[in-house]
Amino acid sequence: SATAKGLGLALDKPLIHVPTLDATAYNLYGADALICPIMDARRNQVYTGIYRFREEFEVLREQDAMDMGELLEVLNGLGEPVIFLGDGVPVFKDQIGEGLTVPFSFAPAHVNRQRAAAVAALGARYFAEGKTESSDDHKPDYLRKSQAEREREEREAKEGGR
Repeated sequence: SATAKGLGLALDKPLIHVPTLDATAYNLYGADALICPIMDARRNQVYTGIYRFREEFEVLREQDAMDMGELLEVLNGLGEPVIFLGDGVPVFKDQIGEGLTVPFSFAPAHVNRQRAAAVAALGARYFAEGKTESSDDHKPDYLRKSQAEREREEREAKEGGR
């Protein structure tokens, strides 16, 4: 992120923000199901998003951190088949099998991670759609607070409760 920002400033070029999970989902062109990449964020949390990619790439739910149980509820509520991919699959495979009421499958290993070609292709698409930002405006996505931030908030909440 810092490198891209530096190059953008030095060359006076716009940046194209391609979220990790968007690029991972972009691997599954033509999928006849919802696409749900999951990355293990520990403590039963995942970094995830929900996508569709039949003829057009659609972001149904932007990438975010959420509880795995909550994600399963959201997917059950959508009522459509789901394809999971990402490094969270081995961690949450059993929980998915137990909690999901819609049909689901797991993507094959060769498309299970973010790939440079998918990032480039999606970046070109976002550029064509005018989804650029200046180097000054660019901020990295932090989907979850750091442990130090969470501990400070817990400490402040306890001190405030006295």
